[in-house]
Amino acid sequence: MRKHTSIFLTTFTLLLSVCTLQISTQANPPQPLHQNSNVQKKAPVMLAHSWNQKTDINGWWMSEKLDGVRGYWTGKELISRQGNPFHAPEWFTRDFPQTPLDGELWTERDQFQELVSIVRRENAGTDWEKVHYFVFDAPGTEGGFEKRLDFVRRWFLVHPNLYAEVLEHQICESEEHLRKELKEIESLGGEGVMLRRPDSPYTVGRSYDLLKVKTYEDTEATVIKHLPGSGKHTGRLGSLLVELPNEIQFAIGTGFSDKERDNPPPIGSTVTFKYYGFYKSGIPKFASFLRIREEY
Repeated sequence: MRKHTSIFLTTFTLLLSVCTLQISTQANPPQPLHQNSNVQKKAPVMLAHSWNQKTDINGWWMSEKLDGVRGYWTGKELISRQGNPFHAPEWFTRDFPQTPLDGELWTERDQFQELVSIVRRENAGTDWEKVHYFVFDAPGTEGGFEKRLDFVRRWFLVHPNLYAEVLEHQICESEEHLRKELKEIESLGGEGVMLRRPDSPYTVGRSYDLLKVKTYEDTEATVIKHLPGSGKHTGRLGSLLVELPNEIQFAIGTGFSDKERDNPPPIGSTVTFKYYGFYKSGIPKFASFLRIREEY
């Protein structure tokens, strides 16, 4: 009797242990191996809407829209909008504050591709001497836009850096003033104008406190074919056959440098182009190549 009782108790104990383990496993399922892996997070940046010409922008802050590469200083490192670290030399970010900064890496107008070739390389070294970091906000600083920008000015006054400066802003006095500034910037090869609402907070994502103004629109399309050139472009790219997300296809034949015609954007790549409205067919008017979309 004792022997059978002992066997029964042992079996019961084993069954109870198995049930307990199953319940525990269901309540706390095994976590995926990659759940806590180093997933790249995008920089928490503020993004602009396009000006709809209805918002009263009198008294707003106005600055040039630099055609550069967005750079977000985390307080420890300089990263891209996609969250990838730039391999900037130590001397480039020396004496930056331990609080976030938002700005644009820039060389000069119409030099976007050269800029990209520098900031993407791991060992660009002294080529970074051509780059400047134009700061236009300090996300981690308390107060409205003016106070945050004043913090940056005071910081670099005390901790001067040859490669960092505050982007120049001026008060927009009227729409006529805005149009005049836009025309001047575009005549110099600039991209457009940015507008910031006075005393506005820094908010992550698109905000109507930050507006962009350009005489043209821009969007993206996928390259599906290289069309050969003729005349002076014989033997190299004449135009790109591209496709919009809505599957409308058309050719882009202007906006390319000689270097880009000799080494055109690869088939399958995404390009950014500018245009001025649409035809009834849905094809963009006066499409002109701007750049290959770069993912950082």
